[in-house]
Amino acid sequence: MEPLTIAFICTHNSCRSQMAEGYMKTFGDSFTRIYSAGTEKYHQVKPKAIEAMKLDNIDISMHYPKLLDEIPAKLDILITMGCGVVCPHIPCNHIEDWNLEDPSGGSLEEFIITRDLIKKRVFQLIKDIKNENIKLKE
Repeated sequence: MEPLTIAFICTHNSCRSQMAEGYMKTFGDSFTRIYSAGTEKYHQVKPKAIEAMKLDNIDISMHYPKLLDEIPAKLDILITMGCGVVCPHIPCNHIEDWNLEDPSGGSLEEFIITRDLIKKRVFQLIKDIKNENIKLKE
């Protein structure tokens, strides 16, 4: 399978999209190029996002927030996390909005709940890609 280019997008690229990138790089990297980015500048990945991922043995401590212009201009798959993010036009073959609540400002337990939802969605995305349930234009 030709490598796919996948990006996870949210407002600040400081929490949900970083967790999704971490899971996809861990479990789907054999057939993908994975990115995450935000629509607004932010200074760091949320410490509770890093901690929640570390509790699931995924290290995103070296991740940092990126803006849309730091990822490829053309994608195979674009995943938005929710929170009303309206992305500028990013050419892609498949787009999904996961509509996940932002745990920022919440407890570690809230981050873990969001993390677990993201993990489930990432595993489903990997399954859909492998089973060719996602139709990508050539």
